[in-house]
Amino acid sequence: MQLTSLHKSARRLNYWCKALTQYMLPSSLYRARAKRLMASLTDAEREVVARRVNYYVRLGESTGATLSTRVGDYRYPLRAEKRNSLYFFDLYQTVSLFNRELMFSYLFGDITHEPDVPSFVKSRPIAAGTTRSAVMKLDALRHFQFVHDSRPFGQKRDMLVSRNHVTQAHRRLLLAMYHDHPQCDIGKTNTDSPEEHPEWVKPFMTIDEQLGYKFIACIEGNDVATNLKWVMSSNSLAVMPKPRYETWYMEGTLQPGVHYVEVKPDYSDLIEQMQHYIAHPAEAEAIIRNAHDYVSQFQNQRIELATQIACTEAYFKQTGQLLNV
Repeated sequence: MQLTSLHKSARRLNYWCKALTQYMLPSSLYRARAKRLMASLTDAEREVVARRVNYYVRLGESTGATLSTRVGDYRYPLRAEKRNSLYFFDLYQTVSLFNRELMFSYLFGDITHEPDVPSFVKSRPIAAGTTRSAVMKLDALRHFQFVHDSRPFGQKRDMLVSRNHVTQAHRRLLLAMYHDHPQCDIGKTNTDSPEEHPEWVKPFMTIDEQLGYKFIACIEGNDVATNLKWVMSSNSLAVMPKPRYETWYMEGTLQPGVHYVEVKPDYSDLIEQMQHYIAHPAEAEAIIRNAHDYVSQFQNQRIELATQIACTEAYFKQTGQLLNV
């Protein structure tokens, strides 16, 4: 089933029903559920959760930092000009499970820098070692979409497709180089500056329409490429430069030639890479299988929630507020 308008509406309705119900009911009810979930994990599942927590939360020695928000005071900002509703409720889902006196900080939106203090974030620069960014599954309704693609790679068009809101220099470069190339159907959907390169503007394309192409460009925007998740769950190849930012999807663990087709940051080898995988479909299909395996780790909702809970606990431990026992 593709992500039809009806399916999207159902996902959104289901999200809001769950989020508002948890917000209005006593937190103790959800704490009891969380304890049962964590106690039910098998040894193998605990290893999976621990591995991911160690990736998301690497605060190092962070005790003594001045954190901004008390758990008991984390309430929906009804009077705020910018409420960031999806971010708020995604974080509330697990933060509310912990002691009301614990403190934390958070940054909502597309974060591409290191916070001043240990903070929950949706995105961060990809880097090894310790970081003050604790990645959580935020704005998940928008970012974590997957598809079931019934069209085999070999039956798709030998072309690259892309439809994006284009303002950033790196997205503009792709259009400047390939908007009229015969093997590329790419364009921007925003018309805020129609007088500048009106030939770049092309009609919106649904996900289902884009799945008719063998190659789909996954170009980072303000932070990550939002479409990367559903592309990697399809039978098309994700095409992109090496990612610079990461989210809950752990973009920093993706391997070129294994999970996606890597092109140079200046896109100069784009057509060459496409022609290689057109000529070597077995290699393309191996990447697609690897991509599906990668995606599968985010489709087990039980493990997803357990990992979110464990990440929140790790944050409080690494900021010196909970005993690390």
